[in-house]
Amino acid sequence: MEINLTAPINDLGYGVAGLNILKGLVRNGCKVSYWPIGQATPRTQEDADIISQCMSNSQFFDSQAPSLRLWHQHDMSHHVGHGIKVGFPVFELDKFSELEKHHLQSLDKIIVCSEWAKGVVEKEVPGSRVDVAPLGVDVSIFKPQEIEPRSTTVLLNIGKWEIRKGHDILWEAFNEAFNESDDVELWMMNHNPFLDEAQEAEWHNLYLQSKLGSKIKILPRVETHLEVAQIMRQADIGVFPSRAEGWNLEALEMMAMGKYVILTDYSAHTEFASEINSKLIKIDETEEAYDGIWFHGQGEWASIGDSQMEQLVSHMRTLHELNQKEYKENRRNKNERGIVTGEKFSWDNCAHKIMESLSC
Repeated sequence: MEINLTAPINDLGYGVAGLNILKGLVRNGCKVSYWPIGQATPRTQEDADIISQCMSNSQFFDSQAPSLRLWHQHDMSHHVGHGIKVGFPVFELDKFSELEKHHLQSLDKIIVCSEWAKGVVEKEVPGSRVDVAPLGVDVSIFKPQEIEPRSTTVLLNIGKWEIRKGHDILWEAFNEAFNESDDVELWMMNHNPFLDEAQEAEWHNLYLQSKLGSKIKILPRVETHLEVAQIMRQADIGVFPSRAEGWNLEALEMMAMGKYVILTDYSAHTEFASEINSKLIKIDETEEAYDGIWFHGQGEWASIGDSQMEQLVSHMRTLHELNQKEYKENRRNKNERGIVTGEKFSWDNCAHKIMESLSC
């Protein structure tokens, strides 16, 4: 099978998905002709070689092959050749603008990464042909490994600074869940390339100047997935109180490593997160999505009220106490259900689902 793929390859969400989907398609025996959105920035020579070969294929591409564009739903007009036009957008909210609807309506088929997203497309763009191809996790990197026993419980959050990701309430919940005598730390690795230094500093100060600021670490940005995995390996719990997610790859990666995770019971990560592999924050209602920067009320996201804060505090406290008990008993339990989930959501499976969709 041949596919004409247009996608970014970089360290951001779409870029990570673009690289792994391309590699998965190649491993599944697909001939990929590739056109980058922006500059492709591979981190390894192996990835660079695969990208180079696929870009070379584009010189003599099959004009009748399906054209797959992995990108934002407001920019789906640029396709290659005369084959079916397929868009793969990743989005967080439950409504589309008129521009987004127009671009999605121009496609022959739409692929999304979750049943939640499929429901949004079918509601907002009636008559669309929609298939689901869940994104994946690289289990060759994000896998369980033993670490040296230690008494301190480490909670970790990764993801660019945003109100959408619940960063405006996580510091408060941490301060409510624990006190100075608790052997616990919160690690935040949250560089946002779209914020200036002053805006980043505001987020840092919110955490570091809080009551338990001495127990909070702001980690610098790292360059490779191997480095991300090294950080995750040192943590015990992933905490992601997001109001909405397009996928939430970091949570899935931590699950695949056998770490316990705390997540809201809303949006795309419900594709892989459930009560058997996660501590879920039950969402009672949604509210207008507004942060004054990127979201201005176009759609809705999870409403975080007193009940959700209480659940978040309780989950952090419960998992910390479990971790302390395991340390005293000189053992380290893993999130076994999370490991199984990681094995299920592989990039090869994602590529296979895409190929199935495009061959229909």
